[in-house]
Amino acid sequence: MNILLCGDVVGRTGRDAVKRHLPGLRAALAIDLAVVNAENAAHGYGLTERICGELYDAGADILTTGNHVWDQKELIAYIERDPRVLRPHNFPAGTPGAGWRCHALGDGGSVLVVNLMGRLFMDPLDDPFAALDRLLADRPLGAGAAIVVDFHAEATSEKMAFGHFADGRVSAVVGTHTHVPTADAQILPGGTAYISDIGMCGDYDSVIGMHKGPTTRRFVTKMPGERPTPAEGEATLCGVFIEIARDSGLARRIEPVRVGGRLAPHLPLL
Repeated sequence: MNILLCGDVVGRTGRDAVKRHLPGLRAALAIDLAVVNAENAAHGYGLTERICGELYDAGADILTTGNHVWDQKELIAYIERDPRVLRPHNFPAGTPGAGWRCHALGDGGSVLVVNLMGRLFMDPLDDPFAALDRLLADRPLGAGAAIVVDFHAEATSEKMAFGHFADGRVSAVVGTHTHVPTADAQILPGGTAYISDIGMCGDYDSVIGMHKGPTTRRFVTKMPGERPTPAEGEATLCGVFIEIARDSGLARRIEPVRVGGRLAPHLPLL
């Protein structure tokens, strides 16, 4: 089975990149499941019902999030009505929404998509390692049953530790949050595909998707200023393509995907 995961969508230009490129990628790469991290899709802060609809129309099957999930307050009620939108699974019990979804494929197989958030330099949520252990206790990896984790975290050390912790028990662990694609895509010794960060769908003539002038001034002057807003140049769609063996649920291949915008393009070949 072929899975495409797209990095954090930042603002209108990021949404435009997904709408422009995702339909073609689905066809060219024979994608069975497309997962999009949409936590920055609403002008850089959060997600709305209308934007969810835009991304579904473009070909997204499941939307993941992270620390900005509640920035748009309307999502608190909406997430209870739309099981395709995930918030980190390791939020405390009683938090609206769900942190995982089992997506049925047309051939009878399934993909369990899990959204978790790291704790190093992030909000002090529940332990993501223990949360994954509990979730996998009665959901084993196996024939026709893949498991993909969007691990939304700041520190590459925590992401790498989580990848090794999950190795052989899930199909893939992909990092999100830092908006910069890393070059460490690999299949770990136990058969789990891993990358520290898949990057963003946004304008790379920016500071992680935001206008570079005001953001840079904040670092130079150490003074508060206007709230950062998304850059508005042509966006690059960044993500990762993962091929998973149907007989074992383990990864056969992982490759970066980069289309449009400023970064050097990369498209996997089937």
